[in-house]
Amino acid sequence: MIPIRDLNPTQRFPIVNYTLIALCSAAFFLELRAGAGLEDLFQLHGLIPSQFYALLDQGAIGEPGLYGPFLSSIFLHAGVMHFLGNMLFLWIFGDNIEDRLGHLNYALFYLAGGIAAGLAHVVMNPTSTVPTIGASGAISAVMGAYMLLYPRARIVSLVIIFFFIRTVTLPAVIYLLLWFGLQVLYGTIAAADPDQGGVAWWAHAGGFAFGVGTVVWLGLWARLAKQRG
Repeated sequence: MIPIRDLNPTQRFPIVNYTLIALCSAAFFLELRAGAGLEDLFQLHGLIPSQFYALLDQGAIGEPGLYGPFLSSIFLHAGVMHFLGNMLFLWIFGDNIEDRLGHLNYALFYLAGGIAAGLAHVVMNPTSTVPTIGASGAISAVMGAYMLLYPRARIVSLVIIFFFIRTVTLPAVIYLLLWFGLQVLYGTIAAADPDQGGVAWWAHAGGFAFGVGTVVWLGLWARLAKQRG
């Protein structure tokens, strides 16, 4: 199911969410101009689990290469569909979380979610030599928060079955639980060959769990439930 919009209006202009989309767009434009140097760009700024552990073993605690990729990697994308898909999810779910958390808190939450997703990836794939890039881990944190804060919001999605396309509308809690379950399932299957590359399923699952955990820790979920009475 491909989400196309949510039925969940906001009160404030999502300047941070649009800024994040703009930054990812600018980074992708630079990627398109990188030409033969694109692979070097991914090697330098992508998150490589085996490299992370190698630096840890060397005691390179102050080495920028140890920490930098956790942030730089979330602004890079591997292709047009990867970029467009992530920006679609961020556009649909991000504005409401910014509306709820406020601009600065949302920016910090998004970046922290990306870091948490990266940590989940390196823990679950410690020997991988493949650079991991993409905003999907941070966006997964946004989706985890969305599930708790707006469980009844309606998500309109496209369902494609062979040559037939139709729209379905589901409560956010159903849509997002299904999505999370698939990440865990595919992550378990992919664990058999961590060097194959492809989708960083455990980064998605880790980011989502971070989003859920943060909302619970801040008490936003309980406060919202009490307001609904």
